[in-house]
Amino acid sequence: MKDFFRRNGLLILIAAILLALVTAVVSMLLGGKANPVANFVNFITTPVRNGISAVTNWAEERYSDAFELEQMKTQLEELKKENSELEAKIREAEAAIQENERLYNLLELTPKGREFTKEAAMVTARSTSNWESTLTLSKGTNQGIEVDDCVVDEYWNLVGIVAEVGENWCTVRTLIDANIEMGGQLSRTGGAAILEGDLALMGEGKLKLTYLPENSQLMSGDLVITSGRGGVYPSGLVAGHVEEVRTDASGMTDYAVIVPETDLDSLQQVFVIKDFNIVE
Repeated sequence: MKDFFRRNGLLILIAAILLALVTAVVSMLLGGKANPVANFVNFITTPVRNGISAVTNWAEERYSDAFELEQMKTQLEELKKENSELEAKIREAEAAIQENERLYNLLELTPKGREFTKEAAMVTARSTSNWESTLTLSKGTNQGIEVDDCVVDEYWNLVGIVAEVGENWCTVRTLIDANIEMGGQLSRTGGAAILEGDLALMGEGKLKLTYLPENSQLMSGDLVITSGRGGVYPSGLVAGHVEEVRTDASGMTDYAVIVPETDLDSLQQVFVIKDFNIVE
């Protein structure tokens, strides 16, 4: 190799000088245009550079879109959470308003001449079958509730009787339950009778009034209230109204079909009468 450069060194130098001169002349002749070598290189590489640039721009746009989408998802979740919290507050406010309205009605409509010790309770469950009609309430012995306590709605309509009690719950046998029996009274005439649950009528959401007074002229719509006979249950609670008078299977005795004044299916809050006194 060294011999090659010694023998041809002068020729190589002359060739390099000529190449430099040719390049300078071409550059001058082109007037600032790229020389053929540079032009060739750029001709080959420009499409590649453009492709790389396009791919880079596309990737940046997709990343930006994905980032914005993720931000939107996060904001949407935050809005959903805020909306749920607002809805919960609205429900709480509505429940508080409804409870205040019930308490107001209860106080305004308190029967005259009597004092009541009562406990508000929420209806937590219902059980209606061919054999029973009961409600489960959110209060029990911890709040002083006992078996045989009367239960009313906000308008002092009879709901039922406490049948079983736990520490923080109780079961109420509704007034249409087949096992219910208590003294009743016709509000219009004052005639005494017996309010009874009936298996057949329970399916219709009704009960019956038996042992009707002789020659009683019952009218559809007559109110039936509790008589308070025996002192176990308070008097004057509205049980329901007369729908019609029927004759029993024997054909010997009449009884009245009673429609409860309270709407057992829609009750949310009730009031347990823990004690009551007659006030002179």
